[in-house]
Amino acid sequence: MPPEFETPEERDWRLQKEEEAKRVSNAIDEELNKERKAPKPVKILLLGKSTTLKNFQLMHEPKAFGKERASWRAVIYLNIVRSFHLIMDAMDRAQGRTVMAGDHEDGEFLELPRLSAEHLKIKRRLSPLLQVEDGLMNQISPVQSADREITHPGRTSLKEIAVNSATQWKDAFGRLVRGGRLCEDLEDMDWGDPNNPGKLLNACSEDMVRLWHDPVIQELLLRLKIRMEDHAGFFLDSLERVTAARYLPTDDDILRARLKTLGVSEHQFRMKTSTGVSKDWRIYDVGGHRSQVTAWVPFFDDMDAIIFLAPISAFDQMLEEDPKVNRLLWINLVSNELLSRTNIILFLNKFDIFQAKIEAGIPLARYVTSYRNRPNDVTSTSEYLQKKFAALMKSHTKLPRMFYSHFTTVTDTKSTKYVLSNLQDMLMRQNFAECDLT
Repeated sequence: MPPEFETPEERDWRLQKEEEAKRVSNAIDEELNKERKAPKPVKILLLGKSTTLKNFQLMHEPKAFGKERASWRAVIYLNIVRSFHLIMDAMDRAQGRTVMAGDHEDGEFLELPRLSAEHLKIKRRLSPLLQVEDGLMNQISPVQSADREITHPGRTSLKEIAVNSATQWKDAFGRLVRGGRLCEDLEDMDWGDPNNPGKLLNACSEDMVRLWHDPVIQELLLRLKIRMEDHAGFFLDSLERVTAARYLPTDDDILRARLKTLGVSEHQFRMKTSTGVSKDWRIYDVGGHRSQVTAWVPFFDDMDAIIFLAPISAFDQMLEEDPKVNRLLWINLVSNELLSRTNIILFLNKFDIFQAKIEAGIPLARYVTSYRNRPNDVTSTSEYLQKKFAALMKSHTKLPRMFYSHFTTVTDTKSTKYVLSNLQDMLMRQNFAECDLT
């Protein structure tokens, strides 16, 4: 009803406002209707190493890798100097000649190999690497920043730097690229920058190679049960190449580079199935917070699938990736009622390292006592672990859902691309079916 005693001018103004309000309301309704009719994106929650996310980026946004090579080169340098920090710490322990054999139940002292004067000379010459380590850590994540965190992976590891996924840490190395451009090839790099950490690594390259391949150092690491190959960001077998004067990371190098991220990040891709049908994908990476299931689950109860990475190679180590930790996380995940309808994709990761350990004669039953006296070959041990994860999921899942498991080495681009391509087709077919689009 129009107001009483409304003047013609007031009436015109009122009708104009009502018309505008109706137009806005209709526009909102139309937008909501479009959203309801539009194909829903495939939503994936990623729990595990960010290498899987890098593989998605490499498959669907290959130029992104090319534009970030300067940033990842700095991370690779950090991985290298931290590896040598660990080796030099082991050398410090060797100078005492004996240490408590902490992994032995009897608590006996372990005699370490004797270091020569030449070993100590090389160690002194490599000491400037520790300053490079501090500099790189401060550039990637400044000490005063609240977004930097130090984590403690285990006894035989250094404190690990972790950056918040929301920070633009890659921008810190933009000055190493001429004109602030994104780095896509060798010509874009500012190789004359006096603060380029690659200069010192190049100068120390010969000593690093000698120390890493030295049989006494290898024996020292073996007795201390430090397997450098197991540590993320392992580049010690490629030192000559990655410390070269004009080194620029390859795609495989970027996949191997390790920088722990904290916080949730969202990544969007436009993907095609093998039949050529395109669809939007959204991948959510919870970074270092995957253990806090109860905290983040309410925000991800509408996922199409969860990709869970369980590194099976750490079965004989006291690390952050301890199988007992992964078992607890797995049970918490599959038993959570908010995720009861979400499909589960299990990647039993680092299969190459697992295979090497089993073939070297390391008995699975010593660390996984339920394995008992079964054959200690690769097929038997890997299938046992796969069945254990499947049995845990079945016993803690009330509703039927898709479950897919696969042995992976996510730094192996070819095999991972094959697995991810099959998953894409499977999830997209399911997503289209739910939207009545098949």
